[in-house]
Amino acid sequence: MDINEILIKTAGFLATVLTAFFVGLVYVGFNRMITARVQNRFGPPFYQNILDVVKLYSKETAIQHGVMHHLGPAFMITASVTALLFIPVFRDSTFFANLTFDGDLIFLVYIMVFGQLGMALGAGQTGNPNSAIGVSRGLSQIVGYEIPFVLSLVALMIAYDTTSLHEIMKAQDSIGNYAIFQHPFAFIAAMLAFLGMATYTPFDVPFAPSELASGPPSEFGGKYLAMMMSSGGIFAFAKLVLYTDLFLGGATNVFELLLKAFGIYLFPMLIGIVTPRFRTEHAVRFFWGWPTFFGILGILMVVWNK
Repeated sequence: MDINEILIKTAGFLATVLTAFFVGLVYVGFNRMITARVQNRFGPPFYQNILDVVKLYSKETAIQHGVMHHLGPAFMITASVTALLFIPVFRDSTFFANLTFDGDLIFLVYIMVFGQLGMALGAGQTGNPNSAIGVSRGLSQIVGYEIPFVLSLVALMIAYDTTSLHEIMKAQDSIGNYAIFQHPFAFIAAMLAFLGMATYTPFDVPFAPSELASGPPSEFGGKYLAMMMSSGGIFAFAKLVLYTDLFLGGATNVFELLLKAFGIYLFPMLIGIVTPRFRTEHAVRFFWGWPTFFGILGILMVVWNK
């Protein structure tokens, strides 16, 4: 790899992070707007979250809870950016190819949990009971939705004989070959697991504003909260692009990517608008029920057709 290619990949990754930051926060803003309209009220503008993050970065924080209180948000944003680094944004694009290799899907399964564990460590040191309860709820929910999510990934790995995200994208060279149509049970399992990843109702049990004052982030303010919001926006974009690459063949341009990603994002958003919050045990039981069943069914379907 020559110096020009290294510079192109570096510039592409920086552009990817900036795009993820803005698109992720804008999508969250659209969620607030649409929720407000469904509830017959006017919400904030779609760009309000970006303004909030800029304002928070300008503030100073005097609260000190120890080393992990500082490192928790740093772990979160590091995990989000690292996960994004290994997800190709566009098909057959050198500039936005990022880093892909055989086995990157297995790596992503691990790194996607790292940020949540960082937040748990940071929130756990604050001594706030709301933070501790939120952390325990969040980790319980991760144990729930990771099972159907991993089962859906295993189904795709077996189907395409690879653990490379880039190779899975290449195999979906036309609409008819999209995994959403070729492997519908794996897609259903992954989408049901995505409800837990998005942490919108009924699966917002780790945050539960009316019960836990937003749970883990309740002791974080100023730059700490800005880092957590930035991480949330980047990670939301990374997950949406991952699902687009896995089941919708990826995208070749910005319009196609935003359209497919927003279509995936609508699912947890609209479910969250019309459903009340689950209890923690109900949420975990849900993920170990139908989503896990569809994940196992997806693997059996792939093995049967091999």
